[in-house]
Amino acid sequence: MSAKFPPRHGPAQKGPAHPGQQPSPDQTKAVLRRLLLSDGRTHWKGYALAFLFMGLMAASTASLAYLMNEAVNAIFVHPTPAAVWAVASIVMALSLIKGASAYGQSITMARIGNRVVADNQKRAFDQLLMQDAAYFSRHHTAEISSRFTAGANGARGALDLVVTSIGRDFLSLVMLASVAIIQDPFLAVIALVVMPAAVIGTRKLIKRARNLFTTGFKSGVKLSSIALEVFQGIRTVKAYTLEPEMQARTHKFIDDVEANNNRLVRTQAKSSPLMETLGGLAIGGVILYAGYNVIELGRSPGQFFSVLTALLLAYEPAKRLARLHVELVSHVMGAGMLFDLLDAPAPERDAPGTPALPRPRGRVEFREVVFGYRPGEPVLRSLDLVAEPGQTTALVGQSGGGKSTIINLIERFYDPQGGVVLIDGVDSTAVTRTSVRASVALVSQDVYLFSGTIRENIGFGRPGATLEEIVAAARAAHAHDFIMSFETGYETHVGEHGAQLSGGQRQRIAIARAFLKNAPILLLDEATAALDSESEAEVQKALNELQHERTTIVIAHRLQTVVRADRICVIEHGRVVESGTHEELIARRGRYYGFYFAQFAHEAAAENTGGQQAGPVAGPVDSASPAGENLLRA
Repeated sequence: MSAKFPPRHGPAQKGPAHPGQQPSPDQTKAVLRRLLLSDGRTHWKGYALAFLFMGLMAASTASLAYLMNEAVNAIFVHPTPAAVWAVASIVMALSLIKGASAYGQSITMARIGNRVVADNQKRAFDQLLMQDAAYFSRHHTAEISSRFTAGANGARGALDLVVTSIGRDFLSLVMLASVAIIQDPFLAVIALVVMPAAVIGTRKLIKRARNLFTTGFKSGVKLSSIALEVFQGIRTVKAYTLEPEMQARTHKFIDDVEANNNRLVRTQAKSSPLMETLGGLAIGGVILYAGYNVIELGRSPGQFFSVLTALLLAYEPAKRLARLHVELVSHVMGAGMLFDLLDAPAPERDAPGTPALPRPRGRVEFREVVFGYRPGEPVLRSLDLVAEPGQTTALVGQSGGGKSTIINLIERFYDPQGGVVLIDGVDSTAVTRTSVRASVALVSQDVYLFSGTIRENIGFGRPGATLEEIVAAARAAHAHDFIMSFETGYETHVGEHGAQLSGGQRQRIAIARAFLKNAPILLLDEATAALDSESEAEVQKALNELQHERTTIVIAHRLQTVVRADRICVIEHGRVVESGTHEELIARRGRYYGFYFAQFAHEAAAENTGGQQAGPVAGPVDSASPAGENLLRA
């Protein structure tokens, strides 16, 4: 079971506010402390088992070094076959214990690490789902993906480094140093001199590593962003022959990432020469000192070899401990980004006890609604709008007037900054988002299909629906025939974003999904704008059936698709400036009439001149003329 992260107590426990911000030493300690209190506490039994294995490894290693005294003396000083057999048997047994412990430690740490990554990825994904649409507008997909993966792996890497450094390297170093000290206390001086010098020497490298990791992360995100955009926009790239331009841009960032990684490797590698030099000096001093004791003072060579073996075996763990801070930097920064995400506000998480919206009849009302995507730039300005149950309400007007924003507010992708959006008289912000969205079906111009089969994509309309229900929805959407023309029918894979289907096919699958959802409120956002005439006709048939007995709100720039609406609202500058039926608005000769006349002027002029193309018609269209009748009939 995953443990919940403890709440923050002050700003010190918060991760970096931005991937470009370096963590301070206090933040580094806070991240480590939080990791130990969260994942470390959750998996303490597994880590305790790993510590046991590491302790056995350290004890076996130290025992092997200690036995060198007996082994050398038994072979060279006082040759005794029985002693040789005894020492050899003990060495073999210790080696078996060390090997089995190494295997157990490796498997245990790997299993815990995989669980830590899985738990944190689940937390991060759940937190991302609780972010509003504005969050995904502010952050590039590549950055979100990097936080999702690098954060979870950073948490694992930091814990692995800390645990193995304490359980394996530190214990090994202490035990081997103890062996050396037992054999000759003077060697304690060497240990006290070499280790602090190595640690102090790496402190300057830590800051350098932080800078390089920060730069590398930003460059990596930029590289992923560019590559992702190129792949997603490959048709545009090829249509405008942008391959050389994209190659140059992408190659530049690849070179930057490579250069930064090389600098980071050099920085991390600088701790090795330091340890190589200090270790060599220490071992050289031991050889001189021990050799003097053996040659001049007549001490046993076994003691010399035991001390030397202990120091040589202590060399690698000492080197890893000296590099610990440098190697820990990248993992801590990754974990900090994870905590930054987990600590972010979750606008879409409903407060406990928030009621659900009862199944509505479908009356939607905007009452003096104010909203803007950026401060000081309002999109809706005290907008009043009503969509009656079972009727079709069309929203028309110039781009940027606020039509799509109305759709966004009904779906609660955003909440109004002033006024209220009411569904059957209930403030939509006073009920759960899930219940609001369960009552609304959206079909937009930009249909999004998930990688998978046609059956799965239609089934997302109502998870758990049977195949019979999915097929019925497809039939209602006029999609069944083309689906069955595929070799594998409903099990046909649609490809990434539905790339293996035509625009009209994708649109009808989206409509089938809406049919299956069977929501009382239907939102159509330019649902046929990108289709050819034949596809539009098929899709329009499906939409006409879908609109039956539902509250439908339609956005359309092609006015011929909305002339039969029960009510048409002209949206300009965030307000409803006109509303009524098509005939009423034409009779008023206002803004709608102007849009309608401008859109069909050339057609009217052509009919007035007997089919010959003429210039723009000057003046209003006479409804009594054939062209005028066509305009009103449209």
